[in-house]
Amino acid sequence: MNLSTDFIYPYSVLGLDAKVKELVNESDKNYTIEVLKQIFGLIDLTTLNSTDTKAKVNEMCLKVNHFKQEFPDFPNVAAICIYPSFVSTVKSSLEVKSVGIASVAAGFPSSQTFIEIKTLESKMAVDNGATEIDIVISIGEFLSGNLQLVFDEIAAVKKAIGSKHLKVILETGALADPLKIWEASVLAMQAGADFIKTSTGKLQPAATVDAALVMVEAIKQFKKITGKTVGFKPAGGISNGHEAIIYFTIVEQILGKEWLNPQYFRIGASSLANNLLTEVAFLESGADHDVKYF
Repeated sequence: MNLSTDFIYPYSVLGLDAKVKELVNESDKNYTIEVLKQIFGLIDLTTLNSTDTKAKVNEMCLKVNHFKQEFPDFPNVAAICIYPSFVSTVKSSLEVKSVGIASVAAGFPSSQTFIEIKTLESKMAVDNGATEIDIVISIGEFLSGNLQLVFDEIAAVKKAIGSKHLKVILETGALADPLKIWEASVLAMQAGADFIKTSTGKLQPAATVDAALVMVEAIKQFKKITGKTVGFKPAGGISNGHEAIIYFTIVEQILGKEWLNPQYFRIGASSLANNLLTEVAFLESGADHDVKYF
């Protein structure tokens, strides 16, 4: 397939670098207690380890269930993100209706399996209670120029999960070239992605500021051209408030405040939640705290 010529990559190499530096510097003003708490409510609380068990996932759900009792001034996390086999565990244990159930699927994290398995696994996760599905594009096929196959796979998974939200992971660390990240962003959105996401966290580099800026610029153009609002999710390696606020600022400055909510902006993280709790406790009290709630 050919990407629509309506989408025009907006940066030169030097222009991208300059804009990244500008936004990183701009992010300092957002380092406030209020913004850190807002970011907490954008987290997809994630466990994607080969050592995961039902007991571990159930314990995470219980922590989320009781979170507001322990931290009444914080919003709860946006979603819990797990492997498909744990979706039913979350479905039965999670009591907070506002928290989504996000499942990776479709041969995550490599995406190296049959399309029939990709669609079936995604549908099974939804049938078990997932409200969101995170999949990875077929990176090798994309880099080989087989854009039609990549498009068709995304569209097939979207059809299989119906109205549930589809997050498409570009694995930007493997794409390297900003133009490739731009092309993958546009392709994923045209194929039906409700969110585009930087990384699995399984490959380095994971989320980067450069990739995030390219992706949100693509989202901005997609909204202007099609009228559809697509969400953005940086994930992988975002472990503290200062790092998270850079991505918050990119979304705020490029897309606008209407994106600064869980419907259109998530941050994938495993360690960020505890670190944000720790940072806010320090800012509020001036004393060192090491909060390990999750």
